[in-house]
Formats: sequence, structure tokens, C-alpha cells
Amino acid sequence: MKAVVFQRYGPPDVLELKEVDKPVPKDHEVRIKIYATTASAGDCRVRSFTPPPMFRLPMRFVMGFRKPRKQILGIELAGEIESVGKAVKRFRAGDHVFAVTGFVFSAYAEYVCLPETAGIALKPANMSWEEAAGVPVGGLAALHFLRKGKIQSGQKVLVYGASGSMGTYAVQLAKHFGAEVTGVCSGKNVEMVKALGADKAIDYTKEDFTKSGDTYDIIFDTVGKSPFSECQRSLKKKGYYLMAVMMLPHIVRGTWASMTGSMKVISGVSSERAEDLLFLKELIEAGRLKAVIDRSYPLEQTAEAHRYVDAGHKIGNVVITVNHK
Repeated sequence: MKAVVFQRYGPPDVLELKEVDKPVPKDHEVRIKIYATTASAGDCRVRSFTPPPMFRLPMRFVMGFRKPRKQILGIELAGEIESVGKAVKRFRAGDHVFAVTGFVFSAYAEYVCLPETAGIALKPANMSWEEAAGVPVGGLAALHFLRKGKIQSGQKVLVYGASGSMGTYAVQLAKHFGAEVTGVCSGKNVEMVKALGADKAIDYTKEDFTKSGDTYDIIFDTVGKSPFSECQRSLKKKGYYLMAVMMLPHIVRGTWASMTGSMKVISGVSSERAEDLLFLKELIEAGRLKAVIDRSYPLEQTAEAHRYVDAGHKIGNVVITVNHK
């Protein structure tokens, strides 16, 4: 089968299209024919080996010190189950699914094998393969952190990085939960963020939300770029500061602030549960959640997709098409 492989860390050019062996499902695994995947920020960080400093040593152990152990990237997908292991009960051949592969990666290929207990669910019926592929990572992360922040109807929520993959889902999910939502993004994305349901969108190049005098029950930083001290002052008493991208200085200060003050700082790794994917599926099919697709590239242009993501201006998701149905 065809797959995009990287055998050393580095720029997008390390990604090469090659022929590799087609995986064979074990007893409790399903083999998925992949129709679409994405070039996520996480994939790009692994490829270039630029994780947050606190994760560099652990990532070396997981991913490989001198060269990558997992040579096929791709952490989310949409596709069709082609075959199942003899012990699989949840799925059958022909099921249309979307999935998150996590540290298995391997979605930059025509086929992948995953345990049936992984983050796999039936694909939303009203989504294309490309749209469905862009849901799992950003959607699950946004849901995870908003739940950790104990989001409630009537609260004021600010989403920093509202035009990115996680941010676009965070805006929509916060509205679903009944919050008044403010999105922070660049000027060219203000109208898009409002169209997703934000009550207000702030162009960070023209306005500093921390100086407006407004306070929030939840500040959700999806990109790791919000100013910690200023955000602390912009939170209501007992408010939550959600940090999707963990930076060691922020974690240290956040732990201290959580222990000594009234605000709660939440960071960590989001869950990848199939039941949460099903929750997102229901919202999508009810018309309450949608994917934002910036660009689409064929598998053979995966390096170009990574190059575009590396530039730091993507909106929502950058999709990679694999097989064609």
C-alpha cells in the first residue's frame, strides 16, 4: 500500500511517499481503508520534533531518540472498515467510521489497523469523508477541556485561538452548552468565528481582551499564546483557565494559583474515548456542530500540507485525501 513515511526528524521535505506492507488486523483489531486524514499541528510538531520543552525528553522515549520509531504520521481519519479480526464485536466490514489514532499515528496511509476499543465511531451521515476526518482531534480536545472547566449555561466563555481546529469546535460546543462566547482570532477570521456562533469576536491585532474590563467564567487557550497574568485578572472568582498547550512556566504558575487563589488552571492531555466521538456525531447530525476545512491536499502532497500548517495561518483543518470512493 502507499504511505507517507518519515525516517528522520526535520522540515516537511522529510515526508516521502513509499510502498509499505499492508497491515493485517489482529483478533481484536479492525482494518480501515482510509479516505481522508489531516495535517494537524500535532503531526507537524512530531515531524519536526518541536514539542513544548517539558515534553522533549518524554517524547524522545516515545517517538525515538535519533530517528522516529513511528514512521507514518496521521492521528485522525475517516474511512471504511475493510476487514475485522475474529474477536471483534463492535464493527463489521463496510462500516463507515471516523477515528483518532493517538500515539499509534499511521493515518498517512491507505490502510490502518486499530483495536476495536480505540477511539472509533460510525461517521456522521451528513458529513463528507474530508469533513469527518477533521473532527476527532480538535473536537475531542475542545469537549474534554470544556467539561473539565465545568461549563454551564449562562456562563461567559472566551476562546483564545478561535479560528483553529480546536478553537472552532470550542466556540460551537460552548454555544451548545448555553454559554455566551467571545472568540479571539485574527481580523480576517472574525466573521467566520461569528458565523460559528460566537456572540463576539475580537481581533487580537487591534484589541487586547484583557484590557476591556470584561471578566469570564472560563478562558480557554487553545494555542498556548495567551498572557497568563492578564488572563488571571480577566477571570471571575472561581473561574477556570484551560490550557490545551502545556507550557512549563504556565503549569508551575497555574498550579500555584490553583492552590493559593480562587481560580482553577486545567491542562493535560485530552481523552480519546469512542463515547465522546459518538456525542460529537449526534451534535453533527443534529446540525449543531460542523467542521471548518481550510485546504485539501492529495496524499502525495502531504509535505505541502505540512508546509502550509507550519506557516501558522491555517483556519480550522487542513485535510489530506488518501483513497477515493
